[in-house]
Amino acid sequence: MQINFATPALLFPAISLLLLAYTNKFLAIANLIRNLHESYEKENQPMLRDQIVHLRKRLNLIRLMQTFGIASFLMCFVCMFLLFGEKLEAATWAFAIALVLMIVSLALSLGEIWISAGALRVLLKDFEKDSGNDGEAVR
Repeated sequence: MQINFATPALLFPAISLLLLAYTNKFLAIANLIRNLHESYEKENQPMLRDQIVHLRKRLNLIRLMQTFGIASFLMCFVCMFLLFGEKLEAATWAFAIALVLMIVSLALSLGEIWISAGALRVLLKDFEKDSGNDGEAVR
C-alpha cells in the first residue's frame, strides 16, 4: 500500500466529528444522571436508581469510545510524523493501527446505541402497560 500525507489526514474530519458526537452524548447522559439522582434523593424510587445504574454503564462505554477515538487520532498524527521522516513501513503500520482503533470505537458506539434502544423499549413497554395499548403501534 502506498500512503502519503493525505491518507491519514482523511480521518481527521471523521474522527473530529465522532469525538464531538461522543462528547455531546456524554454531556447529555451526565445531565440526565444528575437530574435522576436529584429526583431519587427526593422520591427514593427504585426505578430511578436502576436507571442511574444503567446510565453509568452507558457513560463507561462512551468513555471507552472517546478513548479509542482519541487514540486513533493520535496514531494518525504518528503516521504523519513517520511519513515526514520517510519511514513508510512504520507509517503504514501506524495508519493500520489508527484504523483498527477507529473500528473499535465505532463498535463500542454501536453497542452503546443498542443499550440505549433497549432501555427505551423497556420504558415504552411500561407506558403501553399503563395506557392499555397492546404495543403493536410502537414496534
